[in-house]
Amino acid sequence: MSEQNAKGWMDSHERIRNGQMLARSFKDPVDWLGRMDINRHDFPYASGLIADSFHEWYKKEAALSFTESWKWCVFDYAGKRLADSGGASAPDNSLWEQIAAVSLQTARECTLHIDEDGMEKAFFVLPVRTRSDGEIFALLGCAMSAEQFAKGGRNAAEAMAKHFSTCFYKQFEYIFVTDLASVHIHEERESSRRSLLFQIVQRMYDSIDVDAVLTEVIASISAMYPGAELTLYMSQDHRSAHPQVKPLPLCWNQDEVCGKAFKSGRVALRTTNKDQQLVEIGLPLGGKQGVYGVFHLVMQVPTHQNTDNIDMPFLSMVASTAGTAFENAKLYERSNQLIRELRMSNGLTERLNQSLQLGETFEAAFEGLLEMFEADYCCILHYSEDKGGLEAVLCNHPALSNEMIEVGRGIGGKVYSFGEPVILTEYDQSGTRSKLMDFTESQSLIATPLSVGGEVCGAIMLAHRRPYYFSYDNFRLLQALAGQIGLAVGNALLHAEVHRLANRDSLTGLYARHYLDQSIKEMQDCDFCGTLVVFDIDNFKLVNDTYGHQKGDHILKQVSDILCASIRQGDLAARWGGEELALYLPQLNAEQAYVVAERIRQRVQEETSPSVTVSCGIAEWDLTDNDRASADSLFYRADMALYEAKNNGRNQVVIDLKT
Repeated sequence: MSEQNAKGWMDSHERIRNGQMLARSFKDPVDWLGRMDINRHDFPYASGLIADSFHEWYKKEAALSFTESWKWCVFDYAGKRLADSGGASAPDNSLWEQIAAVSLQTARECTLHIDEDGMEKAFFVLPVRTRSDGEIFALLGCAMSAEQFAKGGRNAAEAMAKHFSTCFYKQFEYIFVTDLASVHIHEERESSRRSLLFQIVQRMYDSIDVDAVLTEVIASISAMYPGAELTLYMSQDHRSAHPQVKPLPLCWNQDEVCGKAFKSGRVALRTTNKDQQLVEIGLPLGGKQGVYGVFHLVMQVPTHQNTDNIDMPFLSMVASTAGTAFENAKLYERSNQLIRELRMSNGLTERLNQSLQLGETFEAAFEGLLEMFEADYCCILHYSEDKGGLEAVLCNHPALSNEMIEVGRGIGGKVYSFGEPVILTEYDQSGTRSKLMDFTESQSLIATPLSVGGEVCGAIMLAHRRPYYFSYDNFRLLQALAGQIGLAVGNALLHAEVHRLANRDSLTGLYARHYLDQSIKEMQDCDFCGTLVVFDIDNFKLVNDTYGHQKGDHILKQVSDILCASIRQGDLAARWGGEELALYLPQLNAEQAYVVAERIRQRVQEETSPSVTVSCGIAEWDLTDNDRASADSLFYRADMALYEAKNNGRNQVVIDLKT
């Protein structure tokens, strides 16, 4: 029976259910098959089955010797001839159709005798009826000689027609049982598939861990197709240690199933015929917010097998369920990550606000960034106007600590110059060069400019040895934290500037007297000696009266510059008050301080314009002094020596003699 004709009535679930109910009503589990029958609604679809049954029946009946000359044909319920036994002596269709029409009208056998080629022949049609209602669903036509017809051929033909009916119902029962078995197998498969899918879903949703979800779905698909090669390509936002999980390639060829599945979000299939059929399947792993990866399933299927056995709908359901479970786990993981980042960000902000010292601010930022991003290396660059470049103020690689980076060179220099953040996933493939990446052999990098008050003052760089380590969420978080760090750095710089202005004289740039007092007291606690030199510009009132106060201020500034240019690093120069200046020289005695003071006196006389002179008083202390801890007594003695220098004619240096 052809598939097209049989499909309309043999796939009927109602018929199968009726058959199942009929089977339950009989004690003999096979006896119900003998009661199965077709009805008039099935007649239009039974043509193929009737023709197939006729050919099967004729193969057996043609073996009988006395039927060799007989000609057979079969008609459907409407009198249309479906098949025949062939032969040149068979009458044309119009004759057979006339006989069939008469038989259908009379609902019984119709016989016609004609003379053909000088021999009288009998043509007759035998109705084939249903089991239950006796309705005619087919006609079996036979042609034989009149002599054979008269000698019992008609009775033999009638018996053979009953055998045809038996053959038809045998085919009918076979197809019915086959369909019933197919439905049963399909239901079992669906039940097994639902059970398996339920188990997979339950295991995936029992865990809200991202890696556990991926491991479960990989194990499930591998168990379904043990001989297949399975790889999961994931986006760079997710890192996994599972051997079958790999990073998503940056590009695919146009005909690759993985690329098609990832871009379209639908299952993609490709087959290649060789000795065996190579089947490639791309299953997107996606949720409501997008596609996160794609499963690549490769298997060998014999060429004679159909790819329908792969069960694509089930694979699609598993992948879709896995995508939803993955998304839920990812959202849970991200929420925990955000909570962690918020806590650490608050902790970092708190540490940044605990100190207004620039060094301590950088130290807090350095430690907080390493902890928050779990990076291997951190480097903070800060632009130094004095050194004319970027200084690595903090770096946990010794070779780069305090290293000077030229502006515009390397990744850090470019981040500072262009004011743009940078992310690298594979440094070896980037084509750029960086001392931090080369020295540490790192592959992943995120860097962002450090800005204070809208102006870039440095750069922050985080590196890791593993490629694809930092996600874009890390990249964005670093930029956000850089704003907080920049604000803290700005506060520290502002505090340092305020502190400098509070401890400096606004006109000369020298330290203020209160700062000098405090510094001497602190140095006396750790030094073994020190010397204070007090300078006074001679006749400074006359200079102001002659040249004006503006010129007097200029003279005062010239003398202050000479003082700063004539001392060591660590010496303190301060404005004592009015036209008096002071110089404290730690670790020097009076004789050594005299040389310095005399050099300054000579330079003032030679380099000022208009030329002025200074008088100097020197006082020292050492560990033998009982009052070495009193800065006030040191100032008093130096002032007395200065008073003596003025009384002795000015423009000279006088050392206080200890009593």
